[in-house]
Amino acid sequence: MKAESPTSREGSVSIGNSVDPKQKAFLDLIAWSEGTSTHPLTKWNGYDVIVTGVRGQEVFSSFANHPFAAGREPQVIRRNPLLTSTAAGRYQLLLRYWKIYREQLGLIDFSPASQDAVALQQIKERGALPLIANSQTDQAIRACSNVWASLPGNNYGQGGKTMKALLDHHSTLIEA
Repeated sequence: MKAESPTSREGSVSIGNSVDPKQKAFLDLIAWSEGTSTHPLTKWNGYDVIVTGVRGQEVFSSFANHPFAAGREPQVIRRNPLLTSTAAGRYQLLLRYWKIYREQLGLIDFSPASQDAVALQQIKERGALPLIANSQTDQAIRACSNVWASLPGNNYGQGGKTMKALLDHHSTLIEA
């Protein structure tokens, strides 16, 4: 079954260079919050970043599929208590979710456009697209906090940014 086009009554979900400017600013905010767009090794604005583990910082070079899809062992984030992750890409998408969204959205690779499409779908599912469209950034952040560990308001216990830091940074993205 072919996936539905990434559009909804809540607002247009587009990918690539045609992303709505407010949606693009929100995606850029997530990437900044997750630390991918500012990662010291990235060559692709965070689209090539693998979650940092005890082995250090890493990036990947092939966008053919999620970097953990071929059976690569999850990154060990911490040893005691053990925490592992398969997060990768600009929005640190876990492999288990990539498999679902790849099929749902009919994606053929893990390219930047595919990563954007998944992130926008996750934002849509949280009901945050209208909030973004109406410049209710703080409410959109809260709505998406259970998706991204770096956003305030979740119980992942992995640190993250404050709401003030996010809103301050977002204002620079909107002005740009």
